Amino acid sequence: MKRQQSRPPQPVKRQTPISPGPGEANWSLDSWWPGLLLLTAALLAYWPAWFGQPVWDDDAHLTRPGLRSLAGLARIWTEAGATQQYYPLAFSAFWLQHKLWGDATLGYHLVNILLHGLSALLFLRILRRLEVPGAFLAAAIFALHPVHVESVAWMTELKNTLSGAFCLGAALAYLGFDQGRRKGLYALALGLFVLGLLTKTAIATFPAGMLVVLWWKRGKLSWRGDVVPLLPFFLAGLASGLVTVWAEQRIFGATGTEFHFSFAERCLIAGRGFWFHLGKLFWPAEMIFMYPRWPIRGAAVAQYLYPAAALLLLAGAWSLRRRSRGPLAALLFFAGTLFPALGFFNAYSFRYSFVNDHHQYLASLGLITLASAAMARLLGRWGVWGKTPGNLLCGGMVALLAALSWQHAGAFRDDVTLWRDTLAKNPGCWMAQHNWGVILAARGEFEAAEEHYRAGLALNPDAEAHLGLGAVLEAQGKTDEAGTQYLAAIRLKPDYAEAHNNLSSLAVKRRDAPQALSHASEAVRLRPDYAEAHFNLGNAFNLQGVTTNAVAEYSAAIHLRPDYPEAYYNLGCAMFLLGRLDEAAASLSEAVRLQPANAAARDRLAFVLARRDSGQNTRPAQK
Repeated sequence: MKRQQSRPPQPVKRQTPISPGPGEANWSLDSWWPGLLLLTAALLAYWPAWFGQPVWDDDAHLTRPGLRSLAGLARIWTEAGATQQYYPLAFSAFWLQHKLWGDATLGYHLVNILLHGLSALLFLRILRRLEVPGAFLAAAIFALHPVHVESVAWMTELKNTLSGAFCLGAALAYLGFDQGRRKGLYALALGLFVLGLLTKTAIATFPAGMLVVLWWKRGKLSWRGDVVPLLPFFLAGLASGLVTVWAEQRIFGATGTEFHFSFAERCLIAGRGFWFHLGKLFWPAEMIFMYPRWPIRGAAVAQYLYPAAALLLLAGAWSLRRRSRGPLAALLFFAGTLFPALGFFNAYSFRYSFVNDHHQYLASLGLITLASAAMARLLGRWGVWGKTPGNLLCGGMVALLAALSWQHAGAFRDDVTLWRDTLAKNPGCWMAQHNWGVILAARGEFEAAEEHYRAGLALNPDAEAHLGLGAVLEAQGKTDEAGTQYLAAIRLKPDYAEAHNNLSSLAVKRRDAPQALSHASEAVRLRPDYAEAHFNLGNAFNLQGVTTNAVAEYSAAIHLRPDYPEAYYNLGCAMFLLGRLDEAAASLSEAVRLQPANAAARDRLAFVLARRDSGQNTRPAQK
């Protein structure tokens, strides 16, 4: 009987383990220490912004008094113009935060920082799932890079941090679906993506980014397996993008000569913007809240070098794809995610700059991944990856980024610090000149404010600057010059309710009833929820002796702004004229309650009470 010859055991092919990141050599993938370290580092790096006060348009994003009720929450979702932008989930988050901590800013800042930390953790988890070397280094760079300070330290950019967390959560869920085709993970990914779109439309590029990642992972794409499952994501992103483009142009003011660019000019903007953001990512020096808005001149040949060089860079990465798909994937992800902000679609921010740091919040992920993986491989070849020399090198780089973020975050402490820093680095920024004028005017330094308003107007004839200049001229008693500035603002922006309201106020002071009525009526028509315009319309009716109409307008002003002492005062005076002494006393009492130090209101209240008790009815003076 022939015996079967035994075969020697076959060697088992061993898989090369994923190289650990710096400092993570002794941590398992599921360890909670890396996450705690990232969150702690982010909180410390952003310490200067913890107690930062509202800056620039924070007040327009933090929930206004008229939206703080349940009815206001409904308006956030159903009325496109009720909020600064139509991102209903972001403004609902602001609404909820106001319920939790009111006007105290610490809570808003901590939420932003923790959301940013959460995104860094999700990024880390994604890179580990994709088996990318240097995953922890990449997550640390994302968490501490100063290019993200604007997104994290500025309360307004909750839109970025919250939508970023939704987007990265969707990416992690979708990668899980791609691996096992579990319907639950697909539904979770789609749901998170839709929530992200409702927070900020900029993440609409997510499905294209996922295709890039899947191509990098496998080297090819399948129509049925890769493209078809992402079609609902593409459709949702397209619908959200169209709504945002419509709202930016029709409601939020991204129209006018400042936005009239030919397609060739937009390509020039995109080319330079691509290199600008790339440069800030790899050399984060001179970070500014508002960067200079460069001129677009189609005849300047040098400007064409930017888009040409960008195309050459992509072509070079394409030619290397067979050796390594990483560079092309990283560049495609960067350019594709940045695409909505590169100038092909109008955004209100183009009025003052074509580039902003917060535009590349998620776009930076691709190049950060590429750089971290390259460093991990290079240090691995030198034999120091995961060892003390490599850890010191990577840790030092991350510490430097954290120090730069600490420094830049301090600029967001308050409006004074922010605009002083912006003007020091970009004195040609007309918006900074304007806002510094606002600060000086609030301090009562009207002559200095006038200088900055005029400097801003010399740089850019802006309607808001004309309005501000008119206000400081009026405060100095230069009413004729103030009126000229308000009219200039209306010429530039015919639907400028604030300018009409200020002209009405001037007319009331001059006792010019027809002009006061005309401008106040126009302001109310343009902005029915404008309390000050209703107040001035009431004053105009008073000048004409139509007291009943005046009462209606003062009441409307109080309805819109319940803490309006001047409206209560004038309402009380108007009620007295109508012989409604009890209502007059009640209104004047409320004016005194709101302004206890207002001696005039106290005198008028005493006057009305005395006349009521004596049965007399003599007119009190009105404001």
